[in-house]
Amino acid sequence: MRYCLKLFSCLWLVVFLSACSSSGINHSDRYSMRHDSAPLRVPTALEMQDAIVTEVNKSASAGRAYTVNGKNYTPMLDETGYSEEGIASWYGRKFHGYHTSNGEVYDMFAMTAAHKTLPLPSFVKVTNTSNGKSVIVRVNDRGPFHDDRLIDLSYAAAYKLGYYHHGTAKVKLEAITMTDSTARLSYIQVAAGSTLKNVEALAYTLRQQYQLPTNIVEKDAIYRLRLGPIKNAEQAQQVLEKLKQDQFKNAFLLYSE
Repeated sequence: MRYCLKLFSCLWLVVFLSACSSSGINHSDRYSMRHDSAPLRVPTALEMQDAIVTEVNKSASAGRAYTVNGKNYTPMLDETGYSEEGIASWYGRKFHGYHTSNGEVYDMFAMTAAHKTLPLPSFVKVTNTSNGKSVIVRVNDRGPFHDDRLIDLSYAAAYKLGYYHHGTAKVKLEAITMTDSTARLSYIQVAAGSTLKNVEALAYTLRQQYQLPTNIVEKDAIYRLRLGPIKNAEQAQQVLEKLKQDQFKNAFLLYSE
């Protein structure tokens, strides 16, 4: 009887392992999807706002030379003055939620990008040369590892640049550092409404609370309240976070042209 039970256990284990091996699941594969695809919704207006340029600590591990598909890459030590033109692609659902090369989590609705040699993280302005649309993204990943590709943008960034349905576009890259970004004036859009009197009352309250100027912009009978200008990007980020902690969860940062 004991022998039969032992034999039955062995046979069950063999059958179980055979089922696992024939299921087609490759546990060594990092991603759950075999092919990349677009998300099931388009980005919101808030998700398509430019990435905010901040002071960052560069990743030491992501700054080391590395090899992919037999080709060697040496990351830049400093992105200041970097400018280049080439082909941009984008990546979406397959990589969403997985870690990027510098340890952040990839979000296809965030303004991020992958580049083979820029320091991680860094910021670049990407301009679609065919339509003039531009976006500022945070580079936090490595790739794309194709000889004819310069940069891989998040789905949201590609959507804003108008090439998400084409797959690729010719773009111009320009690195942006804190010195570059502080030369531009920051505004924070706090709220919007159709009644000017109410928006003006809120503007008065915010001026007293934050000791910052306000301005109201009217478009299509909607009054948009903005705090600023704020020359210091770090201060602008702090004010934005404070506003979101209060009742203004949809506040977002704008830069003057």
